[in-house]
Amino acid sequence: MTSIKPITLTGQRVILEPLSQAHHDGLVEAAQDGELWNLWYTSVPAPAGMEAEIDRRLSLQDRGSMLPFTARLADPATGGPGRIIGMTTYMNIDAGTPRVEIGSTWNAASSQGTGTNAESKLMLLRHAFETLGCPAVEFRTHWLNHQSREAIARLGAKQDGVLRNHSRTQDGVLRDTVVFSILEHEWPMVRAGLEYRLAKRR
Repeated sequence: MTSIKPITLTGQRVILEPLSQAHHDGLVEAAQDGELWNLWYTSVPAPAGMEAEIDRRLSLQDRGSMLPFTARLADPATGGPGRIIGMTTYMNIDAGTPRVEIGSTWNAASSQGTGTNAESKLMLLRHAFETLGCPAVEFRTHWLNHQSREAIARLGAKQDGVLRNHSRTQDGVLRDTVVFSILEHEWPMVRAGLEYRLAKRR
């Protein structure tokens, strides 16, 4: 497996760049777009908790279990980085298999449904399969987060199962976790589907 290290992934709609504390103010503004921390089925930090969340993700990066990104809009005129719209990660990194999970993702409300999430997933999946050499990529979400489950299924991921009473939410309630994955031999069809979806939006 190629060593997982911070990298910038650039698309036509969105740019994923290595997370840093310099992104703090832009991430606060993105979370305020829709007050995402009030959605009970997500774990988006409130503005006062953004610094701690960035520190948490960077600490996991230092330990080799996460590679966090900040998502920015790509400037349509220059192709360069524009407004920050959210965060995403490679997480639960298993370098021995190798295998990664794509998760801990959130996007500003105004960017949802614009193709930025699909392009982010396309870039992350391409890097995982074609550069890192992963035989599988995993996705997990709350059983009751139907929007997330439908979005993962639209990618072409298959549901592996449900981990019941798997973890606790921020308010201490036990949650069931739905596990999806895409396997290496499925990637060409998934890639074609994502590219087709994005091409229809141009």
